[in-house]
Amino acid sequence: MFEIDREKFGRFVAERRKEKGYTQKELASRLFVSDKAVSKWERGLSMPDIALLTPLAELLGVTVTELLECRRIESAMETEQVEALLQRTLRLSARERPRRAGITGRRVLIYGACLLLAALELLALSLLGWTADALKADLGALMGICAAFGFYFWFLVPERLPDYYDGNRIGTYSDGPIRMNLPGVSFHNRNWPHIVKAGRWAMLSLLAGYPALYGLLSWALGSLWEAASPWVMLAAVLGGLFVPLYAAAKRQK
Repeated sequence: MFEIDREKFGRFVAERRKEKGYTQKELASRLFVSDKAVSKWERGLSMPDIALLTPLAELLGVTVTELLECRRIESAMETEQVEALLQRTLRLSARERPRRAGITGRRVLIYGACLLLAALELLALSLLGWTADALKADLGALMGICAAFGFYFWFLVPERLPDYYDGNRIGTYSDGPIRMNLPGVSFHNRNWPHIVKAGRWAMLSLLAGYPALYGLLSWALGSLWEAASPWVMLAAVLGGLFVPLYAAAKRQK
């Protein structure tokens, strides 16, 4: 069985990193891991997750074969074939690892009901005298964000993080265009299900509840609403999204 010498691997990574002019922190930021994780790799204390091998090799300017062999391979004999096989294996492994939430009847019903409620509230506001331009300017961005992130949390979010999150203190979550960073929070599989659950309900609560809140406060505050509305929206975003996510994460340290 092929087994990687961790110390040799760490020395090779450190040498290539310095050769490329990266600090540990710079390399870590490009891989969306902590600099402590990179430090552990280079000291032979841990290995990167399999999904990180390809981007790590690309950043260090080596092939995955060379990264796993912990040395430069000068001979081209069979290198291309070995590299192609490794890349296919890594791609299959990376695809199989994250199990997405998926589409179920219950989730579609909940998400659809919140979208319908939001649409009815917007219709009611328009019938009560709010213009389409005013609603678009005041609600468009927030409602779009809530709908998009709500769809992600309900149907697309991975149900489990890669294993390397559990072995390292990683404060950034990345999934394609989705980026999440909660100050003072490390993501791992103990708090991740709670973060996902909080994100789902926070997004849909904002989506379904903010138009009604907007109409009520706009009517109650009258002329003061124009000055107060940006602060109300900020409070809604912070209180309705980041506070639930942060609280869910901190409860499961």
